[in-house]
Amino acid sequence: MPGKNLTRDEAALRASLLRVETYDVTLDLTTGPETFRTVSTVRFTCSEPGADSFIDLIADSVEHVSLNGVELDPAQVFADSRVALPGLAADNVLTVDATGRYTNTGEGLHRFVDPVDNEVYLYTQFEVPDSRRMFAVFEQPDLKAAFRFTVTAPAHWKVISNSPTPAPASAGVVDHTEVATWEFAPTKRISSYITALIAGPYDEVRDEVETRNGVVPLGVFCRRSLTQYLDADNIFDCTKRGFAFFEKEFDQPYPFEKYDQVFTPEYNMGAMENAGAVTFTEIYVFRSKVSEAKVERRALTILHELAHMWFGNLVTMKWWDDLWLNESFAEWASTTCQAEATEWTSAWTTFGTAEKAWAYAQDQLTSTHPIAADMRHLEDVEVNFDGITYAKGASVLKQLVAYVGREPFVAALREYFAKHAWGNTTLADLLGELEQASGRELTSWSKLWLETAGVNTLRPVFELAPDGTYRSFAVEQTATGEYPTLRPHRLGIGLYNREGDSLVRAGYHEVDIEGGRTALADLVGLTQPDLLLLNDDDLAYAKIRLDERSLRTALALPRGFADSLPRSLVLGATWDMTRDAEMPASDFIRFVLDSLPGESDSTLLRVLLSQVTTATRLYTAPDHRAETAALLSATLRGLAETAEPGSDAQFQLLEAWANTTVDRGDETELRGMLAGETALPGLAVDTELRWTLVRALAALGVADAAEIQAELDRDPTATGRERAAEALAARSTAEAKAEAWAKAVERNDLSNQMVQAIGNGFLRSIDRTLLEPYVEKYHDMLLDAWAARSVAIGERVVAGFYPFGLADESLKAASDAWLAAHPDAPAGLVRTVAENRDTVARALVAQQKDAERD
Repeated sequence: MPGKNLTRDEAALRASLLRVETYDVTLDLTTGPETFRTVSTVRFTCSEPGADSFIDLIADSVEHVSLNGVELDPAQVFADSRVALPGLAADNVLTVDATGRYTNTGEGLHRFVDPVDNEVYLYTQFEVPDSRRMFAVFEQPDLKAAFRFTVTAPAHWKVISNSPTPAPASAGVVDHTEVATWEFAPTKRISSYITALIAGPYDEVRDEVETRNGVVPLGVFCRRSLTQYLDADNIFDCTKRGFAFFEKEFDQPYPFEKYDQVFTPEYNMGAMENAGAVTFTEIYVFRSKVSEAKVERRALTILHELAHMWFGNLVTMKWWDDLWLNESFAEWASTTCQAEATEWTSAWTTFGTAEKAWAYAQDQLTSTHPIAADMRHLEDVEVNFDGITYAKGASVLKQLVAYVGREPFVAALREYFAKHAWGNTTLADLLGELEQASGRELTSWSKLWLETAGVNTLRPVFELAPDGTYRSFAVEQTATGEYPTLRPHRLGIGLYNREGDSLVRAGYHEVDIEGGRTALADLVGLTQPDLLLLNDDDLAYAKIRLDERSLRTALALPRGFADSLPRSLVLGATWDMTRDAEMPASDFIRFVLDSLPGESDSTLLRVLLSQVTTATRLYTAPDHRAETAALLSATLRGLAETAEPGSDAQFQLLEAWANTTVDRGDETELRGMLAGETALPGLAVDTELRWTLVRALAALGVADAAEIQAELDRDPTATGRERAAEALAARSTAEAKAEAWAKAVERNDLSNQMVQAIGNGFLRSIDRTLLEPYVEKYHDMLLDAWAARSVAIGERVVAGFYPFGLADESLKAASDAWLAAHPDAPAGLVRTVAENRDTVARALVAQQKDAERD
């Protein structure tokens, strides 16, 4: 039985039969707090009259089905999230009247009650297959149609969809509340996964932007209790810059009538590119001080979703095989726009520092896959929103732009948009335009880069003459046994020499390499530099290694580079060496700690703090762990004290100290900051920083439930509740861990964000032994927990409650045994457990390397 799944073959067959013209969807949101009424009338044609098909729907019940004036028995035709459609005519009219259910999982129509004012807020999240949770629909991207929504809701709400919001008409009174009806105009022909409904008493700020098609209204929305923190002017400025850049770059006017951006609660991802009605996670409404890296990330997310209005919404993938292209293109386009049209001119450095690190890590898991993955069905798609689909794909697109040239690439895009507007395409359509515009053959490039998995490693191999010059020089390329493909790379080679305490680039060579060994005659005869950096300027997607002299130089001059990009590349190389057990974790940690003073690149600082924390917790040998943890905590605290007052570095370093301390002796300092008795100059202890300090006290075992409740009384918001739940779960007692497990794992009634928060706290502990009882419990609960939950919640439980902190042989053995015993378990579950297991396997090898340091 299909359950909630849909195969590619089923979708292709349905698309060959049907053309959908219109949907008229009527929703009544006044029927109660758990369910809503949904009535869909669909007009469509069938190329083979008499054929059978089906429409998708996830609903509590179906009350009425009418096909071409004939009543169908819901009990006979509604099963397995499908409504059967027998004996279709050439022209068809279908009406499905059903009862839908609100979710608290961030899928379908999500319902949230703000504890500040008890107001209800709704929003939809439909990608990949969840528009069927709100109305009956042919749930696949290549059956586009015009959608017209009619919504009845409380009269004081704002109701937002893809078309401009109409004036509401009074619809009487329901349960002592005035209600109204909004009748939206039909959309253009779009895919169902980018339709949207957002409803509730959202506050709004209005602006407009001049486009090629005239003035487009702009809106920014958030919950009333967050309005005081909404910096709409900054959001509008970034949005307008994106409009100007993309219209010029794509030579296509913005394709929709308006552009609303709505910040929504309990959101699973960063944002979603609903046509003309983009939804964002409301963590991007900054209620407290945040790092500059997060501000930059918000700008990138704004531009990413805007780029989708053309690539994804105007022209849409035929099937989810090209999900990677949809997301990778938006990553490339938004980063390019950010670098060329906003204040974030070093956006590609940020991309290389953070996004490529994500891609490299993902590409070394046993679950890695080609960029152009084989999406056999929806269950494949749902687990492929990963570092390959986004970051590796964007890295490879960047290489493709360099390979064919920026001008031919843009010319091909313009032709692609003009030719396929409002239609569906495949990768072959885009590659065809690129070949035409550039004159380059791309089939072999596609096979090597898009259709194979894994990351290559590049290292310099050379001989020196007696005078210190290179007698021979080559770049060696290797691959793993599981993924042996060797690929062509274009990369820079930087030659740096020491001048005092600085490293200055004395030469640069841009070269093409291919195969296992590429000799480079241009470097023969040059004097060996103090540091030779492969992939300087970060053109290639590959791990790099430093030769012995270069590594010694890097370790001796951790702050030697004036520019953050080569510093990031060298630090990234040592991180890869640590993860690959070629460098002891203790040495990496000391190198990073020596590199932190004076670091002003916010994203690099954020990444380094994350890596050094991971190395301390997972990659250091057990005998070194206490000493290394103490060194980390003391160094971070000292660096925070000496950082520039009010600086981003001061803020990030203090947060990192509070998040990593394992020393109960830090209680006095933590409490002093909470009470305002001690402070760092220029740094206010605001709401979020207070929670960081309370969470640290809880993890140290010196803050009890009463103290956490007192902090929640100061911050009785939805976010405050999540922070309190995390702090309660972080307490270092067996009772606290058991309580957290019971709330989020044994029960199944919490929202997505609350499950995430409790999982974060559960894994934090200064006493690792508290997690030991959960090795068996974790593996015992997997099948039932996954089966009982949606994908979003299932992933949060399976990934969020794995006892990573143990990182020992017994944990790995338990996961190996479970995987061996359950080869036929759901693919998403197997993948998540396997990725958890991979993390521990890598940690064990790194720990062994670190132990050899003795």
